[in-house]
Amino acid sequence: MKLLSFRFEGKTLFGPKVKKEEAVWDVKSIAEAFGVNDFPSTIIEGIAEGLEFVEKVRKLAEQARNSENPEQFKYAFSEIEWLSPIPRTPKNVLCVGKNYAEHAMEMGSDAPPEKLMIFTKSPTAIAADEQDLPIHADLTDNLDYEGELAVIISKKGHKIPKQLAYDHVFGYTIANDVTARDIQYGHKQFFLGKSLNGSCPMGPYIVTKDEIPNAHQLSIATKVNDEVRQNGNTADMIFKIDELIAEISKFVTLEPGDVILTGTPAGVGKGMNPPKFLKAGDTVKISIEGIGTLVNRFV
Repeated sequence: MKLLSFRFEGKTLFGPKVKKEEAVWDVKSIAEAFGVNDFPSTIIEGIAEGLEFVEKVRKLAEQARNSENPEQFKYAFSEIEWLSPIPRTPKNVLCVGKNYAEHAMEMGSDAPPEKLMIFTKSPTAIAADEQDLPIHADLTDNLDYEGELAVIISKKGHKIPKQLAYDHVFGYTIANDVTARDIQYGHKQFFLGKSLNGSCPMGPYIVTKDEIPNAHQLSIATKVNDEVRQNGNTADMIFKIDELIAEISKFVTLEPGDVILTGTPAGVGKGMNPPKFLKAGDTVKISIEGIGTLVNRFV
């Protein structure tokens, strides 16, 4: 199932993509119409229910589809304002650094890291698919892109055993870990350079884990103005998703709606010779097999 968050007539809503249509079901309205009183009011509340929530949404979409007037329960993509699938995470977005060997080398490392590198991005950095993003010319001229697979956590956990890690996964989306390289290195820590407004666009959808049985066999590509910059595969992650969840949760309690960015393949702007940083007017498209394409223009 592909789930999205959106705004329609001032209301923040969520629902599944309508099959074979460029439209979304308004499942909250469907639930009200069919007398489902225990339906989650936010997508994070739903995610906390895991596969039970997915089944509820499937049943509601089927009821709407078979109703006398299904059109009243859905909106065309052209009618809605897209939001990040998780409009606001419970805590900072958790990010993995140098999790692809070739990327680690292009960033100046002599060898891939032996231990997990974690940094975070502020929730205020979160942005949506198709949203114009600020280039922040007053703060940086080294703005860079990083296409990444993002993991959505559904089940609270602390010190999660590696063999149970996927029980805590709800699904996956696409993220761009936009980074001001000069701020990142000038500040000696990653947080400020990674947390500028609009520096964590995610979307367009959450794809539930039942539709992606192996998240380590997905192609991932990034284009800047239709020039392919990154062309990798999640199979090349150094630390796999179950390792990430087990290690992070040793120290941090994971909660429903938490997001883990799993690292980026080689091909970022800083790694080129000479470097190719983003400029006003650039469009970045990140595609991950089985999920879709995240598109943002920088202004």
